[in-house]
Amino acid sequence: MTHAGDRNVTKVLSGMPATDGAGVRMTRVIATPELDHFDPFLLLDEFRSDDPNDYIAGFPDHPHRGFETVTYMLAGAMKHGDNKGNTGLLGPGSVQWMTAGRGIVHSEMPQQEDGLMWGFQLWVNLPAGQKMVEPRYQDIPASDVPETAVGENVVARIIAGELHGARGPVSGVATEPVYFDVRCRGPAEAWLPTPETHNVFVYPYERDISIGEEEGTPVTRGNIALLGPGTSVSVRSDTAASFILVGGMPLNEPIARYGPFVMNTADEIRQAIMDFQAGRF
Repeated sequence: MTHAGDRNVTKVLSGMPATDGAGVRMTRVIATPELDHFDPFLLLDEFRSDDPNDYIAGFPDHPHRGFETVTYMLAGAMKHGDNKGNTGLLGPGSVQWMTAGRGIVHSEMPQQEDGLMWGFQLWVNLPAGQKMVEPRYQDIPASDVPETAVGENVVARIIAGELHGARGPVSGVATEPVYFDVRCRGPAEAWLPTPETHNVFVYPYERDISIGEEEGTPVTRGNIALLGPGTSVSVRSDTAASFILVGGMPLNEPIARYGPFVMNTADEIRQAIMDFQAGRF
């Protein structure tokens, strides 16, 4: 199965073990020695464990400035809160798209003491002109995420962007992202149109898939496939499998990065540190 305009895989990279927050164990997929970033994406983590020792300490208060954090839960429950008094609960299938903007102090803490905790955190860069906007949240319950068929035996949940006439609930994001959670319920072929302007990656989180023309490039569970130019993605699975497909408009701007601060210059990073230390977030 191929289509004119299909994107092909340019690189397949492995995730690496990492810890974050108060010691939460995860797999880091973007922001590794092999893949510093994939414009406009700055980081991708998959957290998955049924051992509470791997996640129970959570992510206590930590600052952000200059980018957006996206949390997508597959299983488990996470409570978030910030220094502005906002709180919310993320359950299975729900999404939080947080625009940190000029600065926020945020926490994410598991609301369970046993069972599976599974999901993704993605960092999306903001353009220079929007790095100091007021922070905002888009908290989206699972019931507000539409699903659409994208092939026989294939269903996609649409978090952001448009797919086969269905539009995801995330809106007003500068990089005009697409974020699809695609689930093949058996051997299947799926065709997913993508904006020609975007950088696109695919990450299989259950079993293996193939991407691209003819037989395609195999991508095993836990590896990220970076895709080349085109207007669509063709995926084949020999068994039931699931993957996320994520795309965004590249910003092509300099990146200055220091932990939870992402700006355009070193001076802006120094200012962010001073503002945080002075309690101006």
